[in-house]
Amino acid sequence: MSLCLICAAELEKTVTWRSVFFLDKEEACCSECLEKFTLIRGPVCPTCGRPQADEHVCYDCERWQSDELGPVLTSNRSVYHYNDWMKDVIARYKYRGDAALVRVFQDSFRQAFLQHFKEAGLIVPVPLSSQRLYERGFNQALLLAELLGAPVLSPLNRKHLEKQSKKTREERLQSENVFFIKNPSDILSKHILLIDDIYTTGTTIRHAANVLIQNGAKKVSSLTLVRG
Repeated sequence: MSLCLICAAELEKTVTWRSVFFLDKEEACCSECLEKFTLIRGPVCPTCGRPQADEHVCYDCERWQSDELGPVLTSNRSVYHYNDWMKDVIARYKYRGDAALVRVFQDSFRQAFLQHFKEAGLIVPVPLSSQRLYERGFNQALLLAELLGAPVLSPLNRKHLEKQSKKTREERLQSENVFFIKNPSDILSKHILLIDDIYTTGTTIRHAANVLIQNGAKKVSSLTLVRG
């Protein structure tokens, strides 16, 4: 008997020839829970993936272009809106150690990857600091990256500072770059796809992209599960 990873309801399974011969993958989430997530559809900002009425570059990205970092990020795409349901699920996933929940997003996350970034040469998850990794027991971005079935490398390192989730928007925008690379040889001239769980202000993604570009990456894009 299989249970929904979110609500623990029993999952109904239709018996087919594929299921008899174990060709169907096991579902991770019931239809009722799955329907509460909201996929991002329609026009988005071509740079950051913000949902909006048209496909022009949004005001935030125009400001980023004039920032000292400049255009270090080619584009970001996100899969889901950050609605109340998603906030609860992400809290369980990140902060309450329910790592198995990543399976709920396998199909949608991989589909977004194939639609927008299948030409990327290297998948790089945004890292946690060693202290944060010890506290959580896993890196949520790495688990998402491993859903994609493409080469994953972790060249980035991260200094330990206060959690981004505790900072205001302005504090995030003004925060120092916490990322560094010890061995840049693996990223030289590569198109890199950064993976993270949430895109909020874009500061974390752009700081990571900046370090990668400075150390020889040819191009950096990002794919995130949620657009905050």
